Amino acid sequence: MPDEKLARALRARVRRDILREIMQNGKMSVNEVAKKLGISEYSASRHLKLLYDLGILDYDLKPPEKYYYCKLKSIRDLLDAFDKVVEELKEVNF
Repeated sequence: MPDEKLARALRARVRRDILREIMQNGKMSVNEVAKKLGISEYSASRHLKLLYDLGILDYDLKPPEKYYYCKLKSIRDLLDAFDKVVEELKEVNF
């Protein structure tokens, strides 16, 4: 189910951060994502692949690098809504 896969993909903060960085900076390589977020290239590659497999990201191949970009404009709105709900939950629960 696409909804369950999307929920799984966005469950991890690092993947939400990756999406935000790509939307802010445009196309990014695995190396660029890893450096920007302070994670290993292996970890960045795995997260990017998951987002690619889900259909959120696509890439341009410029050997030896793949440059990932977000295919879905609505992801920004979804992440903004997610952040808003998190902030409201903080106010209710604290």
